Amino acid sequence: MTHVMQTSKNTDPELLARRHFLRVAGAAGACSLGLPNDLVANPAADELPKVKEKTADELMTKSTRTAVEKGLRFLAGKQVQRGNDRGAFGAAGYAGSVGICGLGGLAFMSEGSTPGVGRFGKQVDLCADFLTRHTGPTGYIARGSGAVGNMYAHGFAMLCMSQAYGMSRKRELGQKLRLAVKCTLAAQNDQGGWRYRPVKSDADLSVTVCQIMALRAARDSGINVPDSARDKCIEYVKKSQTADGSFRYTMRGGHTTFALTGAGLVSLFSAGIYDGPQIEKGLKYLKRRKDSAERHYFYYGHYYAVQAMWHAGGNYWNDWYPSIRDKLLSTQSASGAWTNSSYGAEFATAMACIILQMPNDMLPIFAR
Repeated sequence: MTHVMQTSKNTDPELLARRHFLRVAGAAGACSLGLPNDLVANPAADELPKVKEKTADELMTKSTRTAVEKGLRFLAGKQVQRGNDRGAFGAAGYAGSVGICGLGGLAFMSEGSTPGVGRFGKQVDLCADFLTRHTGPTGYIARGSGAVGNMYAHGFAMLCMSQAYGMSRKRELGQKLRLAVKCTLAAQNDQGGWRYRPVKSDADLSVTVCQIMALRAARDSGINVPDSARDKCIEYVKKSQTADGSFRYTMRGGHTTFALTGAGLVSLFSAGIYDGPQIEKGLKYLKRRKDSAERHYFYYGHYYAVQAMWHAGGNYWNDWYPSIRDKLLSTQSASGAWTNSSYGAEFATAMACIILQMPNDMLPIFAR
């Protein structure tokens, strides 16, 4: 697989120093799933395909950067500024969702801002503070006295907290992140997976991948995650793949989807599995289904699919990013938001901005 390091136009020395720290953490994280070094390392340079990969400047056109700017400004304008929900997003039934807050924070950090630093540094700080305040004594991240939410929201929130902690080293944020990791580990079932609630029960691939990424990010930021937990969850993912390369919803069987396949591939890449039949079959399945991603899970599916193609690199990436970029640019509203999601405009806009900014290569959890 090819790996072209993209360069940022932001030359702020403090930001660059933090990015260097996190890039080192991300590189160390390549081995974070306990696999032998010979399985984690990329192929030797002389074995890499001779494909010239497009640069960030080629892919992120002027219209793309304008769209991202408008999207992030929309999110900043929707972020709650006062009260117990200070820092939150989410309209209608998803108001105050810790998951949408986590995705909003990731969107701002994908631009290059860090907690308190950069054009959206204030917004990142607000996200991190909201998630910290709503991490309960058990470590479950959820809003309200009834701990309303689910492990999806907990996972996205923990992912954001991990990236923010790696950049800021705030003591309270680190303390709450450790609690959140303990909560996730305690809810892992014997198969290695997770379900909707923070208790041991059955499992599904979608929730499981969300926890895998959050644990990986936490480990990269310096939080201890036992090898046994990582090994079990990766085995769960491997056993979820079918003969045609797609991934099924549960170990008992059930449907396979575009979104689940993108998620499954990302977890394998995170484990240091870069090549082989599992990867190639999964990538080819995504390519075949590119124009038929499930409408209800469009943003969720493409959030994972763009990561999978980013990790694959080469022609996979060269072909994939312009396609999803142009689709997103054509559906953005005049307000800067993406509104075609049942989870609300803040969710859709955060997801769209993360997808569009993948070439920026700013966040360790997305790094190759």
